[in-house]
Amino acid sequence: MKKILLLAAFALPAAACADMTPTQQRALTGTMGGAGIGAVAGAIGGNAGLGAAAGAGAGLLGGLIFDQARRSQDAAFQQGFAAGQQRR
Repeated sequence: MKKILLLAAFALPAAACADMTPTQQRALTGTMGGAGIGAVAGAIGGNAGLGAAAGAGAGLLGGLIFDQARRSQDAAFQQGFAAGQQRR
């Protein structure tokens, strides 16, 4: 029974991300990862809630910065690909 609940706990969030844009997925991933790391660091320091909140904010910002860099990289690739196709 524990294994089924554990599997559901990991499968449900993954399925929920299916209808999200890449920007939303990156923002959510950053927020959740930051909150988890912040909660652990905050628990060590004595305030897990504050650590989770600070980590979530930092993770969201990091996820959005990563998304911007990735979209810029993808646009440069598409521009180069289109230029290569025109030379044929």
